[in-house]
Amino acid sequence: MAETKFAQFIASKKLDTRRILAASHKMEQLQPEDRLIKLNKRRARTAEGGDAAATKETRKPRSGRPVTHRALDAALTGGKLSGPTKTRLLQAVNHLLELKKQEKIELRALF
Repeated sequence: MAETKFAQFIASKKLDTRRILAASHKMEQLQPEDRLIKLNKRRARTAEGGDAAATKETRKPRSGRPVTHRALDAALTGGKLSGPTKTRLLQAVNHLLELKKQEKIELRALF
């Protein structure tokens, strides 16, 4: 079986898949400010009045959906992945590379 670019990169940089899963979980976990952003958007939708434009939220909350073990296995074996899943994997890998004081990588280099 031919290795994917993602699997080759993980092996070359000596990154542990368990650390990738843990980093993704930590980064995507909903925080109180994310819940506040969602609440403000929901309130602005229900208000539909003049003050709805004043409370318009410009920040994006975290998704709350970390990379799963199944998605990581699909990335390692060459299975299908959605765009957001690839982005979450990229963010987790870049976080680990940053901790190792190495340069970040782009999405095209991984997939």
